[in-house]
Amino acid sequence: MTELLFRDDAALDHCEAKVVAVSSAGIVLDRTVFYPAGGGQPGDVGTLDNAKVHDTVKGEDGAVLHLCEGELPGVGETVTATLDWDRRFAHMRMHTALHLLSVAIPLPVSGGAIGAEKSRLDFDMPDAPEDKQAIEDALNAMIAADHPISEEWITDAELAANPGLVKTMSVMPPSGQGRVRLIRIGDIDLQPCGGTHVARTGEIGAVRIGKIEKKGKRNRRVNLHLV
Repeated sequence: MTELLFRDDAALDHCEAKVVAVSSAGIVLDRTVFYPAGGGQPGDVGTLDNAKVHDTVKGEDGAVLHLCEGELPGVGETVTATLDWDRRFAHMRMHTALHLLSVAIPLPVSGGAIGAEKSRLDFDMPDAPEDKQAIEDALNAMIAADHPISEEWITDAELAANPGLVKTMSVMPPSGQGRVRLIRIGDIDLQPCGGTHVARTGEIGAVRIGKIEKKGKRNRRVNLHLV
């Protein structure tokens, strides 16, 4: 199992780690700052010394696979794992902004995707919102309020007893490990999430709501951009 340093400190942009496995599937380290793709958030990219990491994904038994090209390290070697920080920080800003978007639009979420330049949430929304600007203004007001962001953990049983914490319709938070991670934004939002986030909403900066697209009888896609 790879130690997930990003979970305790998402602001870490590098770490020293030991290579525990090398295969065609990827390189496994004993610890990493690289986030593996999941929950709509892309896997991180960067370097392991002279090797270029072009993607990061989840492996078996809690391992994180760093998909690399170039000069690969060997098993037992110590390497410096370094993120493409600008890309990761954009994902952190976007991911937190999407949590706030789910507050500004209090409807069930049917899908989503995070990108460095554009992100989206899909909502169970039969009709388009009457005032897109009002939603954008509410979103930017929550960001400007600079709410603190923290994590906490509850048991699988506690989550099952509080189904209202889950906003997503199609993707359930991972369970079966005994506990589930929650992300709290001030006193305005609390929901299960395994992704990386900024420390305060003010770090997101201003955002702009782009197109609101119809993607089915009851589905509306709301696109979000960093300004």
